[in-house]
Amino acid sequence: MKRIIVADDEARIRRLVCDFLSCEGYEAIEANDGDVALEIFNTQGSIDALILDVMMPNMDGWEVCRRIREKSNVPILMLTARSEEFDELMGFEVGADDYVTKPFSPGVLMKRVAALLRRAGGEAEETGKLPSLCGLTVDETAHVVTLDGAALELTLKEYNILLKLLSSVGRVFSREQLLDDIWGYDYAGDIRTVDSHVARLRTKLGQWGNDHLKTVYGIGYKIEAE
Repeated sequence: MKRIIVADDEARIRRLVCDFLSCEGYEAIEANDGDVALEIFNTQGSIDALILDVMMPNMDGWEVCRRIREKSNVPILMLTARSEEFDELMGFEVGADDYVTKPFSPGVLMKRVAALLRRAGGEAEETGKLPSLCGLTVDETAHVVTLDGAALELTLKEYNILLKLLSSVGRVFSREQLLDDIWGYDYAGDIRTVDSHVARLRTKLGQWGNDHLKTVYGIGYKIEAE
C-alpha cells in the first residue's frame, strides 16, 4: 500500500484529503504542520508521496519541500490557496512536482496523485534501458542520472522530461506532448511550465545540455547525439 503524508494546518481539509486517499487505497498519514511532516518523513521511512499545504505554521510547505529534496526525489504535490504565478514558480524552484490551487476538486486531486505515483514508479521502466549518450547515463531502476560519472540532482519532472527526450534521440517532442505525457491530460496550468523545466534541466546538464538538448523554436525540444 502506498503511504502518503498529508500536511495541512486546517484539520477539515486535511481530513477530507485523507478520507479520499483512503478510499483510493492509499495509507494517509496526517501532519498538522511542516515540522511534523518532516519528522514523519525522516523517521517512518517508505513514504511514497507528500501533499503539502504551502502556508503552515512553524515550517511552511516550501521549506519542507526544499529540505526533502536535499535527500529524496519522492513525489511532492503542493496545495496553495493562492493562484499567482509566483506560487507555481516557487514550487518548482524548490523541487515540487505538481500543485493544486484551493478550493480544489478531491477527484482531480486524486488523479494528480495517481499520475505522480504512476510516473514515479512505472513509466520510466516502460521505455527500456537507455544507452549512455556522450557521457550521460540513466539508471532507470535507481532513477539516477550521471554525467561523466557524477550524479545529477534532478526533480521528478526534470528526470521524466530527460527520459522522454532520450527515448527517441533526434525526435522533436512538442510542448503539448511533453505536457500531456508528464503532467497529465487534466493539467490546467500554463504550457510555459514546460519551458521553465527544460531551462532548469539544461542548466543542470551544463555544457552537455547546451550541446545536446536543443530547442526547436515554435515546436518543442529534442536531444541530438551530435
